[in-house]
Amino acid sequence: MSETFSPEFKSEMVRKLASPGGPSANALSAEVGVSQSTLSRWLREATSLAATVPQRKKKRRAPASATGRSEPPARPRRPQDWSPDDKMGILREAEGLAEEDLGALLRREGLHQSQLDQWRRDAFEALGGRKQRSAEQKRIRHLEREVKRKDKALAEAAALLVLQKKVRALWADEDDDTTPGSDE
Repeated sequence: MSETFSPEFKSEMVRKLASPGGPSANALSAEVGVSQSTLSRWLREATSLAATVPQRKKKRRAPASATGRSEPPARPRRPQDWSPDDKMGILREAEGLAEEDLGALLRREGLHQSQLDQWRRDAFEALGGRKQRSAEQKRIRHLEREVKRKDKALAEAAALLVLQKKVRALWADEDDDTTPGSDE
């Protein structure tokens, strides 16, 4: 049976694996008693999820000339660079906004409506994925049990046919032994 781990434990293991100079999945596996493949899968899932959401700046900074400080130029933010938390934050912020306000939000963040729609679909898929897989797995298990039951019934029917054939062959041999004139 598979053991379930808390999200906090998983994120701690991913943090250890992803940290610079951190242990390998094999070393961490030996240390904490979780299989190497599980640790690697958690790391893969975390990096793929992080890759789908870019890091957002919390505040817009005033230009360097206004603050008197020399700041590095702002790099363009691409939708694929956003973190999952930032994506969910934008989705929450966009929820319920009027069309004009939503347009202003999209312009301010440098996004398109299609990107919000995709992020929303991704979030719903992620939320419903486990239940859907679970329902599919139940159906698969049910169908496999049904196939096994039918295989057993088929094997039993085949055995009965073989026995029936042998009985007919035996009765046919007995009929051949008796001749019509030997009743005397």
